[in-house]
Amino acid sequence: MSLPTTPINVADYQRLAGEILADGPLGYFNGGAADENTLEANELAWAKFKLRPRVCVDVSSISTTTSVLGHELSAPLLVAPTALQRMAHDDGEIGMAQAAASAGSLMVCSTLASTPLAQIAAAAPSAPRWLQLYLSRDRAVSESLVEQGVNAGASAIVVTVDAPYAGRRERDLRNGFVVPPGIDMPGVTAALGRSEGLSVEEFFSIVDPSLDWLALEEFISGAPLPVLIKGVQCGEDARLACEHGVAGIIVSNHGGRQLDNVAATADVLGEVVDAVGGQVEVLVDGGIRRGSDICTALALGAKAVLVGRPALWGLTVGGSAGAADVLRLLADELSLAMALLGARSPAELNRGHLAKNG
Repeated sequence: MSLPTTPINVADYQRLAGEILADGPLGYFNGGAADENTLEANELAWAKFKLRPRVCVDVSSISTTTSVLGHELSAPLLVAPTALQRMAHDDGEIGMAQAAASAGSLMVCSTLASTPLAQIAAAAPSAPRWLQLYLSRDRAVSESLVEQGVNAGASAIVVTVDAPYAGRRERDLRNGFVVPPGIDMPGVTAALGRSEGLSVEEFFSIVDPSLDWLALEEFISGAPLPVLIKGVQCGEDARLACEHGVAGIIVSNHGGRQLDNVAATADVLGEVVDAVGGQVEVLVDGGIRRGSDICTALALGAKAVLVGRPALWGLTVGGSAGAADVLRLLADELSLAMALLGARSPAELNRGHLAKNG
C-alpha cells in the first residue's frame, strides 16, 4: 500500500493521524488521565537525559539486533499492546502483526484486541507474539483468554498490574466516546460466552481489583507460559516482582492513562533496573518517539522498549505499511544514534553514555 504522503518521523505520523481520525477514536488513542501531566511528561522526560558520545570508536559496522526473552529481534523495539486497533484502520491488528513481522519485531497482543487472536497469528505465523492480560474477577475468563493465546502461538503472557480500575480519561468523557458499531473485543466476548460486544467500562468491571502479590504468584505458578508484569513504577515493586516469580518487568504507567502526576517512565527506569539487579529482563514504554530515546532507555539498563501510539499513528495513516514504516524509522534512528554515540550494538550502551546531570 502506498502512503498518502512522505512522513519522515513519528511526529509527522502523529500529525497526519490527527487529521484522519474522528474525535472519539483520536481522543481514546491519544488521551491520558485527568490533566494529562504524566502523558506529557512521559515524552519530555527522555530529552532531560543528555547523551554523551564516545569518539574514535570503529563504528563501520553497527548492529541493532538483540534478544528479548530468547527471541532474536532486529532491534530492541516491540509493539506495545493497544486496544481496538480496527478503530485506527481497517487493517487493525492483522496489519499491525504483519508490520511487526516485516520489521523483525514482536507484537504484544491486547486483551482488548478488535480481531480474534487466531486471525492475528495467521496473519504473521512466523513472528513471535505475546498476550497481554488483565486478570479477571472470574479466573475462568482469564483462563479462557490464556488458552486463546496459547492456541495462537503466544510465547509469553504480559499481565497488566496498574489498572485495577480504569483511569479517569477526560477526553473520552468530553467526546462521549463509545466503541463504534461493528467493532468488538472478540477474545473477551468469547471468554464471557456472550454473543455481542461490551463497552470499555463494562470490561473494567470484570477486572480483579483484589489482585495482590500472592494471587499473582499463584497465577504465575499455574501459567503455561512465562509471565511478565507491565505497570511497575518503583524499585520496591520491582524487587517484589522478582521474589514472586515474574519472567520480566515492563516499566510503564499505562501511557499516562491511569493515575495522573506519577513519574515519567524515563525517570523511574534506572531505579527499577537497579532494584532488579539483573535477575530478570527489564523493558520500558511511555513517550518513546525517537531512536535517541531508545538509546537512553538502553543506557539506563532496559533490554528493549515498547511503542504503542507511534505504531497506531502509522497504522492510521498507511495501514500495515504505515505501521511498518514507523518501526523502520525508529530502528534507523536508533542505528544512527548508536553510531554517533560510539556503540556498535545495544549491549554496548551503558550509563557512561549519559551525562551525569541527566
